[in-house]
Amino acid sequence: MWKWHKSAPAAQEELWQQRLSSFPGAVVSAGFQARTLSLDVYAEGVDELLVLQACHGGSVERMEDVDWVAATAPENTPPLIIRDRLVISASDNPKVLARLQREYPGRILLTFPAEQAFGTGNHATTSTCLRLLCDCARDLRGKEWALADIGCGTGVLALAGLRLGAARAVAFDFDPKAVEVAERNIKRNGGAPNLRLFQADVFKWKPAKAEVADVVLANLFSAVLQKAFPRLLRAVKPQGVLIVSGILNTQWPETLQAAQAAGLKLQKKVSRGKWTTALLSRP
Repeated sequence: MWKWHKSAPAAQEELWQQRLSSFPGAVVSAGFQARTLSLDVYAEGVDELLVLQACHGGSVERMEDVDWVAATAPENTPPLIIRDRLVISASDNPKVLARLQREYPGRILLTFPAEQAFGTGNHATTSTCLRLLCDCARDLRGKEWALADIGCGTGVLALAGLRLGAARAVAFDFDPKAVEVAERNIKRNGGAPNLRLFQADVFKWKPAKAEVADVVLANLFSAVLQKAFPRLLRAVKPQGVLIVSGILNTQWPETLQAAQAAGLKLQKKVSRGKWTTALLSRP
C-alpha cells in the first residue's frame, strides 16, 4: 500500500474534493482547529501517486498493510440512530452490543467497526442514505422488493436494506479491499444468504434481469454519478427509486441535470453540511 499526502488550507476543501474525485482511496479531512486540510490518497501501486505528486506536490511513501481508517477512528464512537428502525454500532464488543439492544429494544442492531474502507455509517452521505432507505422500506412494507447497492463500501447499506425487508440484494464495489471488508461485516452480523456480493466496475456492470431492483443506492463521487446515470437507470425497475449521494452541494445542479437527462425524476433532496443526497425515481 502507498500513500500520497499533502496539507492545504481549509478554504480549498471543495477544490480538493473535485481534484481527487477520481481516486477511490482519497481522504480529505480537517486538520488542527479545522484551519487546514489533510489530503491523503491510498493506492496499491505507486505510479498514479507519483503523477499526483508531480502535479500538486506533497509526499509519497510506502505504508505497512494496516487498517488506516481504524487507526484514526475516535474511541467510543456513539451509535448511529436511524429513524426508529436502525442502531449501527462501531463496536463489535458483545457487552456493548448487548447494552445497546437493551437500550433500543425492537430496533435492528448492526455492527460495523471501522476498517480499510469507508461506509461505517457515520458520514453524512451514508447516514442520509440510510434514512431515505428506511423511508423506502416503510413505503414497501408488505411487498416483495429487491435492492442493489452500487459502490457498497463496507456493505452497510445493503445489509441494512435486507434487515429492513428486502427479499434479495446485490452489492458490489470497484475496490477489492472494500469487498473483503463487506464480506467480514456480513459474517459478523449473522450472514445474508439472499445477498450477492462481488467486485465490479459500475461502467462495465450490466445487471441481469434478476438484479434489476426496486431500490438502488449509489453513494459515489458526483463526477462518477454524472457519467453513470444511464447505466444506473438500467438497474432500477420501472416506478423504482434510486438513492444517490456523495454529491457536494456546489455540484448538485449539474448532477441533477445529468440525472434528468438520463430519464430520472427528482422526488426529494436532502442537504447535510456540504453534502447533498437525493431520491430519484424511474417513471
